Amino acid sequence: MKKVFSIIASIWILRVFLTSIPYKLTGHEETQNIFGPIWDWMKWIFGESIGAGFSAYGPYIIGAGEVVISIILLIPIVFYIGKAIWFMKSKDTPEYLFAIGGLGSAAMMTWAVFFHLGTPLGIEVNGDGGSLFKAAVSILILWVILAGVHGKSVFDIAQKLIVIKK
Repeated sequence: MKKVFSIIASIWILRVFLTSIPYKLTGHEETQNIFGPIWDWMKWIFGESIGAGFSAYGPYIIGAGEVVISIILLIPIVFYIGKAIWFMKSKDTPEYLFAIGGLGSAAMMTWAVFFHLGTPLGIEVNGDGGSLFKAAVSILILWVILAGVHGKSVFDIAQKLIVIKK
């Protein structure tokens, strides 16, 4: 059950990320409509240079981050599929990558939720009925569940990243 849920959750996250990456990495007009209000808000809060920098490079940085997270989430899925159709002989599936990918996607979506709620962007963007906001919240919820399912992996990763003294 843990494996099935992890794959389904990862597929949802991949669907959200992989459908938005082309918009972010090509400078699509829709991306500018989303990042424009954030840019205006950042100019007002942090000054012209930070706001302009976010407007110019933010979509590319976020899109690149989504590509990396997508690759991380795809690796264990490929292992499971490979083992299921017998072309992979490995006994170990890197399930901890579900935890890392979930953590990365949660970090990105935390910022997305913040920008929807804390800036003039708002929940509904360009008449989308709040679909971008709902997708971000759904990924946060999935991360909480994935963290519970892969709790030991998350703790082990945290121990390796942060020196925890006993």
